[in-house]
Order: sequence, then C-alpha cells, then structure tokens
Amino acid sequence: MPAPFRLQKIGHVVLRSRDLERSVDFYKRVLGFEVSDVYGEDMMPGGMVFLRFNPDHHGIALVGGMAALAEKREMHHMAFEVDTLDEVFAARKRLREHKVPIVFQGRRRAGVQIAVEFLDPDGHHLEIYWGLDRIPPGAKIRPREEWREAHSLEEALANPVPGQKAELRDRSLLDK
Repeated sequence: MPAPFRLQKIGHVVLRSRDLERSVDFYKRVLGFEVSDVYGEDMMPGGMVFLRFNPDHHGIALVGGMAALAEKREMHHMAFEVDTLDEVFAARKRLREHKVPIVFQGRRRAGVQIAVEFLDPDGHHLEIYWGLDRIPPGAKIRPREEWREAHSLEEALANPVPGQKAELRDRSLLDK
C-alpha cells in the first residue's frame, strides 16, 4: 500500500565534526556553501553551524564534538547533483587544487551517473555527480548490460551509456 504522502526531496543532512571551524571552512571555501546560522555551545554541545548551497535555509548542518574520523559505519556517503558534466570536471579540478582526497572518479554501475567522490576533513565520503538516470512512473530501469563502469572521468566521457549525452564543453578540464 502506498504511503499517504509524497516525499519531495532529501531536506538536509546533519554531520558530526572533529574541528567545527576547519570543517566549516572546507564546506565554504572548497564547495561554496554559505553559513545561515550558528548555535554556540550554550545551544548545542560542540556548537552547530547551518550551511546552505541553494535557497533552503540549510542543506547541511555540522555539529562539533566528534571524537574520531568518520568510518562509514552509519552513513556510506552523501551526493550532490550538478547541472552539467563540465561542473563535475571543474569540481575535480577544484578538489585537487585544495588537496582534497579524491577516492573515486568516473562511473559506477546502477544509475550510471558520472561522479567524483572525495573526503571532507572529518572523513565523510561525499560525491558530486551528473547524469543520474531518471525513471518516469511506469518506465523500466536501465538493464545491467547498459551499465558502463569507468575509473576516470575521461573514461566515462569516452564510453557513454545509451541515451546519456556526455559532452564536455571545456576541453581544458581533461587530464592530459
């Protein structure tokens, strides 16, 4: 039986941080977030910072006081969609410029999105992606034989999946 409501989107995620100031700097400087509000220790043990990347008050909130690096025990990763493939390539370039650990780039399998995956200062696994399959009501999912795993952005670009218009406008973003 279907739910008597329709979820619209994932509203926000709250992450713990070992060093709140350092993590806020990363999300602002590297990923372009803006601070919306701040809770001091008097309101939240460890402090809390609300960050936005669109008109919503916050997409991520960070809470201080985490004891150790995240170990992907509870949350595997969080992903951010961008509008163009060029933006994924530009994100990779920016991450490299800021010496952010990149843990994967290319295309996984199901969903066939092209992505760059990386770690924030607390070890949280993040992804910036483009081209995730859309499945209209009543439509069938992409068959496995159309998945084309790729281990670099360039490989994903060179070997597109059927129906995915993988075009890069700014060729200077390619690895030489």
